[in-house]
Amino acid sequence: MDRAALIADLSARFGPRAVITDRALIAPWLSDWRGRYHGAADAILAPATAREAAAMVAAAHAAGVALVPQGGNTSMVGGATPPEDGSALIISTRRMTSVRHIAADHAVAEAGVVLQTFHEAAAARGLRFPLTLGAKGSATLGGLASTNAGGTQVLRFGTMRSLVLGVEAVLPDGSMIDTIAPLRKDTRGYDLRHLLVGAEGTLGLITALSLRLIPAIGARTVAWAGVAGPADALALLRRMEAGGGEAIESFEIIPGDSLALVLAHVPGARSPLAGTHPWHVLIEAVSADAGDPPQAMVERLLSEALAAGLIADAAIAKSEAEAEAFWHLRDSLSAAERAAGPAVQHDIAVPVEAMPAFMVDAARAAEARFPGTHATAFGHLGDGNVHFHVRAAPGADAAAFHAGQAAEITRFVHDAVIAAGGTISAEHGIGQMKLAELARVEAPARLKALIAIKRAIDPLGLMNPGKLVPLAPGDIGP
Repeated sequence: MDRAALIADLSARFGPRAVITDRALIAPWLSDWRGRYHGAADAILAPATAREAAAMVAAAHAAGVALVPQGGNTSMVGGATPPEDGSALIISTRRMTSVRHIAADHAVAEAGVVLQTFHEAAAARGLRFPLTLGAKGSATLGGLASTNAGGTQVLRFGTMRSLVLGVEAVLPDGSMIDTIAPLRKDTRGYDLRHLLVGAEGTLGLITALSLRLIPAIGARTVAWAGVAGPADALALLRRMEAGGGEAIESFEIIPGDSLALVLAHVPGARSPLAGTHPWHVLIEAVSADAGDPPQAMVERLLSEALAAGLIADAAIAKSEAEAEAFWHLRDSLSAAERAAGPAVQHDIAVPVEAMPAFMVDAARAAEARFPGTHATAFGHLGDGNVHFHVRAAPGADAAAFHAGQAAEITRFVHDAVIAAGGTISAEHGIGQMKLAELARVEAPARLKALIAIKRAIDPLGLMNPGKLVPLAPGDIGP
């Protein structure tokens, strides 16, 4: 059966809402979020239930037609874009939007539920899901699990993998696995749940998840401080953790020149502090008890840090609006960097204790190696995640920069990351953007294991081909 016959068969079985062939409706889903990758597909399969999804995947497997799982299409690495040759169909979870069940400490939700919608459903029950990120209005739960998303609360709660308690999924041959029950203990061998989380849709289609919930925030305190450098910022973090414990949920580090770009390019942006500082940190502390806000604790710890010389100045948000304004500065960093000129951006991670030196030394080394460029590093200090941007020399042509020097810069940065014991992908995944670099820098034994897992679960190579696993000809397929 060829693709056309498969599409006709599935259309007859499931109807036009489940099999979209209108090119105008398909077109918005053929490019990645950043507009860097473009593909082709004759149809979007949009099952409404897990059973429909299983039947569609089974039919595609029998026909030998590849499928590209897609949720909100917010991948930063081209992980949900179909191949350019049109050889695959998109299978979308966007019709699978039921929050099936909310309990005291977990919820069961389908893969197509948008993160913000899930936040609202939990909040209506006095609970919260402790993962948030900039794309919360469009990113789906299935996509977040498939990429093992991070965000700003990893410091306390970990990545998506630590929040997933159970998974319902369709394997590449159309068979279903159901480990959706939130079991605290389960020693039946290999953990298929954790194998699917972070697999970027290459091992199957996640259809539903059991996710950890915690009590809603009763009160929060958001603070901004100026520091001399990343080493002082890390010392401040350790002091805050020792004095504030689990109340400290977020700790972001921002270089002064990046903040200056936000102030220059984002309308209405204002610095929380008077004067200028080489580096800044954004801190959020929370309490589940509205009657016991963390503000006094934060004020005390910042006062002690000021007396100890760890910070030069600090401000505490006086209202929710001001707290949101602080966070808006942090969330606008990437947009401000783009407005300042073409840049190559790296989502990387190093051990937390190595992060301060890496942020400074790697930036200096990159600027020395590529004269005229400007390197900046910001990110989630508590979990080692560095967003490392290298901006082109002033006046550089964007297309020429990305086609030429950008690749050399990326290799240079990734080599520095590996030398520091880090990873070339902290929270965005590998997708297709980092596929060649993973093959270049990854340990051979780990690559061999990745390929073996892919071959065992998807022997025909039909699930999200060309993503995550760097395959050589003959590694997989009929």
